This record gives sequence, structure tokens and C-alpha cells, in this order.
Amino acid sequence: MPKVGNYRANSVIYFQGDVVADKVFVLQQGKVSLNYTDIETSKEIREIIQTGEFFGVKSALGKYPREENAVVLADAQVLVFSVTEFEVFAQAQTRIIMKMLKVFSNQLRRVHKQVDNLLERNEAQSPEAGLFKAGEYYLKARQYSQAKYIFSRYLTYYPAGRLAEQASHYLESAESGAIKYGDGKGPSPLMVEAGRQISSREAQAAHDNQAPKVPGNGLSDAAKNFYDAVSLFSSEKYKEALAGFKRIVEENGDPEYVTKALYEMGRSLFMLQQYDLAIKQFTQMIQSYPKHPDLVDSLYYLGQSYEKKHDAERAKGFYKKILSMEADEDAPIRTKATKSLRRLEEAARG
Repeated sequence: MPKVGNYRANSVIYFQGDVVADKVFVLQQGKVSLNYTDIETSKEIREIIQTGEFFGVKSALGKYPREENAVVLADAQVLVFSVTEFEVFAQAQTRIIMKMLKVFSNQLRRVHKQVDNLLERNEAQSPEAGLFKAGEYYLKARQYSQAKYIFSRYLTYYPAGRLAEQASHYLESAESGAIKYGDGKGPSPLMVEAGRQISSREAQAAHDNQAPKVPGNGLSDAAKNFYDAVSLFSSEKYKEALAGFKRIVEENGDPEYVTKALYEMGRSLFMLQQYDLAIKQFTQMIQSYPKHPDLVDSLYYLGQSYEKKHDAERAKGFYKKILSMEADEDAPIRTKATKSLRRLEEAARG
């Protein structure tokens, strides 16, 4: 028999990316939203579940990670089916099977259309290339702390990207330059790299500490403001960095840097030991951007914030959530979550 689950407003029934997706839900009362990002427009989609509707069906039956965040908007009561229970129930309800087939068919057609449209887009418009160019600019200008940050973010956002190997090499160069010379000093790593061909125009731009004027790939004002704030964060000027990230969000200019700034605001609040505000910031970010590239890292900061507030049970919940989402045993975030969870469990036993 299915079980009854009660969830408070602003809680999350399951997260996008949850590996363990073995439950099907039906809303009995309250309000639940399925939040995900449209693959074509990158816009946030919020699908409100109606009373009596099922959700979580595809991932549970297909045995693949959750595709959306199930966010509780108002106190909700749901029936929770195991896959076996749902299959038995559905076999006796032909009407439910036909309704699900119709929904899945419409979704499949929509996805096919979106994929076709995406394939037609100009690759030069990709934010991946823009982020890599920004890292190159700071490396040429010998601003190693910014270059380190940008290339590390590139590898986080695009671990299998077409420029990932070069980004990894540049990250090592930035780290080495920071240790040997410090920001603004020493030779530009890109200008001394063996076999690297740099035009006189690019070399002059690096020497003059100006962004290369490559058509379509220049840094926007939002990007420049973002990396200025990153520099402040790297210098442990967290209050000033927070103000910089907040301005980017308030100006609401470049969507790419607005979403990144939201995450960095949470990090800055955490470093300022404002744990309640950090929790609020990361929670709102996850609800608004369920496919944010820093989702898992945000969950870790939430766990850390609750741990700092001496709320071990909530902290453990976030660490366990990370372990359910991150399948790579060697992933650094999984290692950190495992250590934190083990520490809390040992403290509880001791």
C-alpha cells in the first residue's frame, strides 16, 4: 500500500539529479511545482501539479535520475508509491495508462523540436567560448587569481567541453604564475608558452591590460563587474565582493552572470558567517535555477551552514542528498560530503 507523506511549504520532495528515483507521487492536497530549465530557451519552467495528478513517474519507471526539482509551494500531502505498487495500481486503471501515454508523447515531440532548434544555433554564441575567452584575457594580463577562478569555473560548467583540456593547462599556468610572481607581475604565460602563436594585436592587448577586441567575444560590463567581484572574494574582501555580486543581480543585465552572481552571493554570506542569510540565498537560488551548474556545491554550503548553526540533522540531510546525486566516487564534492557526514555521525555516537 502507498504511504502518506506530509511536506511543509518551501521544502523539496526531490532534487533534480537525484540518482535514487524509486518513488512515484500523487498530490492529495496542497501545492507542488516541478521546476526545470527549458533546454532551448534556458528559461525557468514551473509546472504546477494539480490535485490528484501523479509526478516523478518517468524517472521512477525509467530508472534514471530526476529531471526536475519538486518544490512544495504550500503545505502538501502526497501518496508515495513504490514502483511495484504503482505498476500494480496502474494495471487496474486503464484510464491512467492512457493519460500517461498522451502526456509522454507530447513531451517527446516537444523535446525533439527543441533539440532540432538547438542544433541549428551558431556555436560561436555559446557561453562556453565566452567564459574561456575571459580566462584567456586575465591570464594574458597576468591577473592570475581571476584566471584561476575562471578556468576552474569553466571546468565545473563544462568538464567535457571542447576546450576542457586547454582550460586545465591554463589553470595550471595561472596557479604557477600566482605562486611565482603574484598578480600583475612576471611574463604572460600565454606569451611564453612553447608553440603558442599570439598576434601582435593580442600581445599588445595583454601588455596594456586591455581585453582583446575579438568580434562577439568581448567582455560585457556584467562580466567585468563579476570578475572584479571575484578578485575581491579571492582577496578575502568578502563584504565588498558581496556588494559587487549583489549589484550584478539588481541590475539584471547579462543572465549568465546574474545566475553566477547569485551563487557567489551565497558563498560571500557564508564566508561572512551570516549563515541564516546564506541558507536563504542558496535556497532561493535552487528554487529559481534548479539546473544551476553549482547546484551540488550549493547543497554542500547549505549543509555547512546548518552545521555551523549546530543543526546536525539538517546538515546530514544535505550531505546525504549530495551523495544520492553525485555518482562519481572520486568527485571532490562527494568526498567532502562523505567526510562531513561521517564526522557528524561519529559525533552523535560519541
